[in-house]
Amino acid sequence: MRTIGFDTEKYLEEQSAYILQRVENSEKLYLEFGGKLIGDKHAKRVLPGFDEDAKMKLLANMKDQAEIIICVYAGDIERNKVRGDYGITYDQDVLRLIDEYRAYGIPVNSVLITRYQGQPTVDIFMSKLERSGIRVHKHHAIPGYPTDVDAILGTEGFQSNTYIETTRPLVVVTAPGAGSGKLATCLNQLYHEFANGHQASYAKFETFPVWNLPLKHPVNSAYEAATVDLKDVNMMDSYHFEAYGEVAVNYNRDMEMFPVIKRIIESITQRASVYQSPTDMGVNRIKSGITDEEIVNAAARQEIIRRAFAVENDYKKGTADEDSLRHIRLLLEEVGLKKEDRKPVKVARDYAAKVQKRLDDFSTQSVVALELSDGKVVTGRKTKLMDASAAGLVNSLKHLAGISDEIDLLSPNILETIQNLKKNELKSKVQTLSANELLIALAISAVTNPTADLAYKQIGNLTDVQAHSTVIINSENEQTMKELGIDITNDPVHASDNLYYN
Repeated sequence: MRTIGFDTEKYLEEQSAYILQRVENSEKLYLEFGGKLIGDKHAKRVLPGFDEDAKMKLLANMKDQAEIIICVYAGDIERNKVRGDYGITYDQDVLRLIDEYRAYGIPVNSVLITRYQGQPTVDIFMSKLERSGIRVHKHHAIPGYPTDVDAILGTEGFQSNTYIETTRPLVVVTAPGAGSGKLATCLNQLYHEFANGHQASYAKFETFPVWNLPLKHPVNSAYEAATVDLKDVNMMDSYHFEAYGEVAVNYNRDMEMFPVIKRIIESITQRASVYQSPTDMGVNRIKSGITDEEIVNAAARQEIIRRAFAVENDYKKGTADEDSLRHIRLLLEEVGLKKEDRKPVKVARDYAAKVQKRLDDFSTQSVVALELSDGKVVTGRKTKLMDASAAGLVNSLKHLAGISDEIDLLSPNILETIQNLKKNELKSKVQTLSANELLIALAISAVTNPTADLAYKQIGNLTDVQAHSTVIINSENEQTMKELGIDITNDPVHASDNLYYN
């Protein structure tokens, strides 16, 4: 059983009340939502018991007062930037988000393309949205943003960018990921609201770092580990301490931007800002939901290790730089962690070494180890029939169902038939069954095979399983593991010398 250290209902109650209090103090509140509005898997991992859709449910409680503007940076669409946790591009994620918001009954006002430069792929995406009945706006980059306040407020600044008409007192501004232009959108709206004689305000909803937890708290360190690619660094909010004598935690980008944001808001509103610090701008009440500090700390430390593996693999693949690699290694040292503190890691490596010795093969053996909910660590290795991910899943399902290792869940004839299809008809260079192919074969076999059916019924119990691979798993297996709810890490070692088929 997964231990729980966070009470989502308690958190939602306090968070809702605090946001509504901000709404009541203004004609209209533009609320910048950082992080993931739906499917916040990072929060779920570091706060066991946190509902990954909690923020969406929070807004659903206020759906009569709220509407959503989705921002997406044109450059991210142009270069097909991928959202890592879902394995889909940002433009696809915008479509997914619209569907999710509608399912909760919260209206999507429009999609805003930020820093638009006439990119052809972006034009195609905008046409697709408009033909689906979605309002689309576009903003151009403002020279000098965000430091040149005079230019921002001049004729080539907010004046030249579209004002998005809204009708509800709470306007949530969200995006598929960081750097999408949420803050600029909120400030642009604020500018036009006051130019039209309306009173409006701005606030920010960032789950992490948690302002009222210690600077070096594992939850805050886990956030820093998750954002090494953005160069985020947690720090004390000196503005907050100077104004109130109260210690608060924020991060470098907000600290650097605060004087500029404050000046822009004061220039727009023509009065002194109510915010004396970056922390003042936030509405985060996440700490109120923590019910067991020890459980949360342990989960956050495991997330730091998981992120360390992710950065090392990205570096190996060429998608992370040396600064990110150094930063994550320093974080591990700072928190006093080793990668072997992740339970499946040593088991996978030891079994790989054992297989390597038995086969008298000096190449790295592909092994996956899965730590199940009962604490048992089950392993699987690559064979002629299936890859290590598939083997690990089979062995895990057999253990969960109480099926002996000696019993075949799937007939070798079935597996060989699938292999022959891949080899002869599909002309695939890789004939071993992947995790996804194995699960499909199991689902079909479960119809007529009672033993396979027992294993098939255990698939739901793989959620929150922790796993490790001794080699970099391919993108198909990685996506299957994510869809099953398995958190898998892997050593930064390619399974073979092939450049394309790894």
